[in-house]
Amino acid sequence: MSRAALIGNLTAMLEDAAFLVSDRCAVRPKSFDLAARRGEDLLLLKILRNIDALDAETGAEMRRLGEYLDATPMVIGMRTRDEDLKPGVIYFRHGVPVLNPDTAYDLFVEEVPPLIYAAPGGLYVSLDGDLLADEREERGWSLGRLATELGVSRRTVSKYEDGMNASVEVAIQLEDLFDKPFSSPVEVLEGAEEVREADPTPSPPDADPDDEHVLHVLTAAGFTVHPTSRAPFKAVSESEDDRPEMRVLTGHSPFTEAAEKRARIMSSIGTVAQTRSVYFTENRRKREQVDGTGLVSCEELAEMDDPDAIRELIEERAEKPAEA
Repeated sequence: MSRAALIGNLTAMLEDAAFLVSDRCAVRPKSFDLAARRGEDLLLLKILRNIDALDAETGAEMRRLGEYLDATPMVIGMRTRDEDLKPGVIYFRHGVPVLNPDTAYDLFVEEVPPLIYAAPGGLYVSLDGDLLADEREERGWSLGRLATELGVSRRTVSKYEDGMNASVEVAIQLEDLFDKPFSSPVEVLEGAEEVREADPTPSPPDADPDDEHVLHVLTAAGFTVHPTSRAPFKAVSESEDDRPEMRVLTGHSPFTEAAEKRARIMSSIGTVAQTRSVYFTENRRKREQVDGTGLVSCEELAEMDDPDAIRELIEERAEKPAEA
């Protein structure tokens, strides 16, 4: 299956699962392909045939955007360089959760989360340690007895009951011994934080020197500006009073045909992410919007020195996101 076909199939699947899905980010650079929302769950999705194509810089950008937009970054893929991705298993690349399409279908359509995750050394599950301790004690088994049954040390059993994760093989043994499962679902829509090993959110990139004058004005107007490096917008800007409707996807360049295309994609993403979007242009335009993305010329911006007036102009030009 081609990557384009895979994106089309996943878009249809998400829409069938009642997600609102953005237009495909068919511009470069692009750290993600689609944004999708259902209720409070916002996803930023990168779709790849071979997940090894996700490099560290893109993974870092996806994680930063997840932080800025209250979203879960996620990769949907078919295989690694060496093997197909197994259904029902969560993988990770550069701290980003990775699912194959069957796992995504189970999660989003059937609403059945995966139980297994891949980590160095093999496949693992998250155990309900309290339940395991209760079942062991109810049966009258000591830690040593259960350790003997599992072929592990007493200390290892104690760690399982304290919340340490276990291999799939141990989880199967426990289910056979007690005739019930002890595995807990992986909370993928929370970023699978309880099982992934990842560094804190990566530091933001430096702003493009060509954008610094615009970002400086936004900062002076009371916005916290988060520059991006591989998104279809130059920054995510948040108002100081932290109103969601004043979280703004921010673009900047001369207004060319490519810029107009980028502004349309920003509008589509903003609709899904429930943000405004504004594009600062290096030339005056008669138009004030492109599909809901506000257009503001840098000349207009330079004429304004009142922070409130700048904020009001953005609110006037950029459409307010619809309620979830």
